[in-house]
Amino acid sequence: MLSDKQIQKALEKKALGFTADEVVEDYALNDEGNLVLTKRRVTTKYYPPDTQAIKSVSEMDNGLENLSEEELLQHKLRLIRSLADKP
Repeated sequence: MLSDKQIQKALEKKALGFTADEVVEDYALNDEGNLVLTKRRVTTKYYPPDTQAIKSVSEMDNGLENLSEEELLQHKLRLIRSLADKP
């Protein structure tokens, strides 16, 4: 289970945009029938700021201190579901 700090950090990262390395590896069978790495490509992808994450961070910064424990738990579960639904 993600902690509140992990959720906040992930949302902030997505809200600001980030880069990540993507590795693609190609394999082929050699004469002995073993898989051998033939090609490896590493590309850096840029993920632009996400407006939904910006909105979520903004909502989290405004008014959370006024929510009850049950409302905070519901909010947390909603954010976790939202993060899980994003590719």
